[in-house]
Amino acid sequence: MNTVKVLFVCMGNICRSPTAEGVFQQLVVTRKLQSHIRMDSAGTHAYHIGEQPDQRSQAAAKNRGIDISHQKARKVEVSDFDRFDYILSMDKSNHRDLHALASPEQRQRIHLFMDFSTDWNVDEVPDPYYGGGHGFERVLDMVQSASEGLLEDILRRHL
Repeated sequence: MNTVKVLFVCMGNICRSPTAEGVFQQLVVTRKLQSHIRMDSAGTHAYHIGEQPDQRSQAAAKNRGIDISHQKARKVEVSDFDRFDYILSMDKSNHRDLHALASPEQRQRIHLFMDFSTDWNVDEVPDPYYGGGHGFERVLDMVQSASEGLLEDILRRHL
């Protein structure tokens, strides 16, 4: 059985994508699928390389029993398009940036993350960086829903 590899991508890799990685990892562990599914996160910009996720993201995740403090921000690399089966952008801007980096064959792996949600009728996970604390909770709710849909897609197509 092949290992399915998932990459979550936002702009700076300190709020949305590390949160998505943490939520999805918890879901995978809960379902005892960690030997079949691997995940990572990255940013389309190099603003925060090597930094931990935003403290507010860490606090909101921790309130739900998810520890994302060990993650370190990195920038998307061209090699990611060959290494990952799913490359999930948090919004349309990052989606366009990813498409610009990928070859035509690799673009089929790029998806808007919220396309996997059945509970939210939105295309994008909003960036909570400049908003208040409630934005981080909303991101967690959205990411939880999309993560559940993503896992079902992976199970249906790959496992």
